[in-house]
Order: sequence, then structure tokens, then C-alpha cells
Amino acid sequence: HAGQAQKELFHNEALALIDMLLHGRAESADDSAPPSSPAAGQCWIVATGASGVWAGREGELALWTPGGWRFVAPGEGMALWVADRGHAMHHDGTGWHDGALRADGLYHEGVRVVGARETAIDDPVGGAVIDEEARTGIAAILAAMRAHGLINPS
Repeated sequence: HAGQAQKELFHNEALALIDMLLHGRAESADDSAPPSSPAAGQCWIVATGASGVWAGREGELALWTPGGWRFVAPGEGMALWVADRGHAMHHDGTGWHDGALRADGLYHEGVRVVGARETAIDDPVGGAVIDEEARTGIAAILAAMRAHGLINPS
């Protein structure tokens, strides 16, 4: 290969790809057109409906380098922090998905299952009829929820 005489070209290309894959940060996963003035080293996950030089690269990683755009197809298990979403996304081998842990809570299959803590819940007290078993059960549930940080301590 004639270009192998200039090993620095292959070395620099390899360093650019390493930077993209090990940096672990994308600017966005919602852009389908390249930005007008990207900075060297910035990376994007190309969104559906890609246009311009990104056309046909949906789902790939696009890295801007001084030599132009570099693209890499993601592999299963790849994860990147996506700056404009404020959480990680991972690739399952077929597509990109939002991570489970986000700023506003913990998600399972896209549904928030744990959010911010609510105000403290008092232990059961008072009442004309006292059911010790019910009160003990409620107290145990509240203790477990407090221990896991799901509700504030009273």
C-alpha cells in the first residue's frame, strides 16, 4: 500500500479513532445533520434521517477531526455519556437506548420506577383501635424504604 510509507498518517488516524471510542462522550444523539462548526474531538451519535455527509450513517458515531469526519459503527455493549441528555446511552447490538440511571430517577424499560425522595412519612400512631400486626407491618415497610433511600427518614 503506497500510503504506508507515511506511517504518521496511519498513526494519526488510529489516534483519532481511539479518542472517539475511549473518550466516552457524545454531544447529542438527536442531531441528524452535522453541526456547522464542530470542534476537533467532538463526537455525535447520528440520529435517524441523517443528511449531508452524515447521510446513511444513522446510529454510527461521528467524530470531527482536523481532517474531516470519521465514522465508527457501534458494537453491542458500547456506552457513551450524551451531554445534551445528561445521562448515558448504550447500544444493545441493534440500536441506542437511554441508560437506566438519569438525573431525575431510575428507569426500567423507559418507565421511571424510582424518582426523587418525597417528604418523610411518619410512623403509625394514635387511633381508637390499635392493630399491632398492621402497625408492625407498616413500620417494617417504612423502615425498609428509609434504609434504601426511597423516602426521607422521619
